[in-house]
Amino acid sequence: MSEHLMTPDLVRIGVTISGDKYAVIDAMADVIARTGRADKAGLVDAMTQREHAFATGMPGGIAIPHCRTSAVREPALGFLKLDTPIDFGAKDGPADIVIGIAAPEESGSAHMKLLAKLSRALVRPGFVDSLRSAATPQEVVDIVMGVVEPPNAGTPKAAAKEQSDSPEAPTSDTAVLLAITSCPTGIAHTYMAAEALENAAKEKGVELHVETQGSGGIEPFTPAQIARAGAIIIAADVGIQGRERFTGMPVIESGVKRPMSEAAAMIDEAIAAAKNPHAKRAAAAAEQVPPESGHTVGWGKRIQQALMTGVSYMIPFVAAGGLLIALGFLFGGYTITSVAADMVQKNALWNLPDLQAVFANAGVENHALFGSPLAAYLGAVFYMIGSAGMGFLVAALSGYIAFGIAGRPGIAPGFIGGAIAVTVGAGFIGGLVTGILAGIVAYWFTTLKPPRWLAGLMPVVIIPLLTTALVGGAMLLVLGRPLKALMDGLQNGLGGMTGSSAVILGIILGLMMCFDLGGPVNKAAYLFATAGLAAQTQASWEIMAAVMAAGMVPPLAMALSTAMRPKLYTQQERENGTAAWLLGLSFISEGAIPFAAADPFRVIPSMMVGGAVTGALSMALKVGSHAPHGGIFVFFAIDNFLGFLIAIAVGMVVAGFIVTALKQMTQKKTKEVAV
Repeated sequence: MSEHLMTPDLVRIGVTISGDKYAVIDAMADVIARTGRADKAGLVDAMTQREHAFATGMPGGIAIPHCRTSAVREPALGFLKLDTPIDFGAKDGPADIVIGIAAPEESGSAHMKLLAKLSRALVRPGFVDSLRSAATPQEVVDIVMGVVEPPNAGTPKAAAKEQSDSPEAPTSDTAVLLAITSCPTGIAHTYMAAEALENAAKEKGVELHVETQGSGGIEPFTPAQIARAGAIIIAADVGIQGRERFTGMPVIESGVKRPMSEAAAMIDEAIAAAKNPHAKRAAAAAEQVPPESGHTVGWGKRIQQALMTGVSYMIPFVAAGGLLIALGFLFGGYTITSVAADMVQKNALWNLPDLQAVFANAGVENHALFGSPLAAYLGAVFYMIGSAGMGFLVAALSGYIAFGIAGRPGIAPGFIGGAIAVTVGAGFIGGLVTGILAGIVAYWFTTLKPPRWLAGLMPVVIIPLLTTALVGGAMLLVLGRPLKALMDGLQNGLGGMTGSSAVILGIILGLMMCFDLGGPVNKAAYLFATAGLAAQTQASWEIMAAVMAAGMVPPLAMALSTAMRPKLYTQQERENGTAAWLLGLSFISEGAIPFAAADPFRVIPSMMVGGAVTGALSMALKVGSHAPHGGIFVFFAIDNFLGFLIAIAVGMVVAGFIVTALKQMTQKKTKEVAV
């Protein structure tokens, strides 16, 4: 299949594009989609999101917009040679050579290795110069495929050449260095950074071994290489795997783009660190490094990232547990909560319960689906499984916050601390506290330098043991009662909210859900709602409904706006608007991100107004949701479903009309792409 990765119909030379880099991405997606290898709208969306997260301009006038997405049916390399260079965010200026890498979501390892070879070649000036001088599409294909899969690949001669191109042995007593490179998609920057570091090390006569943690597979360092290494370079924008292997080793850290322009400087820094007894040392904890930075982040940002990690890992527990509880209500009715445990223990599929006796003994009415004993029993089973899942909510939140700060040594103390928080009644606030506390304590232990005989026991025995004892003791002896009082006060206050105070809370939650569309503020509101579901109170259900309804507004409002005034939007945006209908109905707020990223000052305020209206109406109409996700598709778990629909519809119309009016007032010409 590799010979079809790039073909002449994927190449355009002498291209004129009116617009910015997003217009180029649209053109690139169009070229690839015309070959039938991908869905254009999905490819544009994936490449655009990648570009928002990380500019793909490289030194030397090249850009490599890329993505892995289910919108790609067959891997493809697109090529555009622009008549007028366009800025892609590179420090040395705009790009005239644009190579688009489109990979399927489940790319085979063979294809990913080929793409890795291309990414490495892009760092070599001679390769880019040859592309720039190519006169025909076939010539471009021959140059690219000649690097991706040379004609003599696999022969002894090719192997000998590959060996000759490997990093040279050190010419002096310079330390052996290691390097790890990793980017979010694991396609391009991972391998370009590796190639740049290898070339710089080769020029300096330094022995360097690189582990690329990308989509082409990982070939980990050998124990012998780690034992000989004097320092390690970590150039990554995501957490790296196996960080504990380098605990105590001098480390130089940066984002994955830095090696492309400062590889030689990083090699020098690593050499100096290897000789400096006071150099920064690697710890087992995973540290997040922002793009373009040459240093690690501060504690404030790091704790914020850890909180987001905790929420991200907690959401599957919430989704699985909450939706199973919702299914329990669908089959068994809302009164199943009173009889589920007894029914599951005493009955079975071949011994269905006597519903009249069971519900009468519990003093509640039978609301099972169709009054069926089978439906009631299945509802009881679903409810019990879901309740067990929701029981892990606070522990998972706490455990993965600690993991975000301290890595694996923080998981056990965090989970146990979260469980203690539930036991003492401190709820999700206690989980937040124990997660942060466990992470900080465990991280501090990882910075210690124990004797070699003790070092192996530290991450798996000593750190979890001591951290758990300290955090658990602090919760039981000192923090538990005050945090419980705070949680009780919060729950009582929310439970007592009626009328205007409940409406104000709905407005605040609506504003938060629409402020950053899946970002920290949005996640904070969602965490507040989902954590409260464990209380199973009317107030918690109403808060969940307000949050979910408001979160559905942005994609629905943008879909409405693109349908009302399509001329205000590009073809790509109109296609995104069509998809946004389903995303909005499913409570996927991120469906509005492409619109907000392209026009934040008109889109975001409009969405916030609509979200606030929806949140207020939802609370005023006393809408309640027993499910944490699912949008309109969990209608059976929503109290006052008509009110739910009214709140969403009004907010959608308000936001849609406002954003349309704002765009109309400052109408821009739709970008034209000539390819």
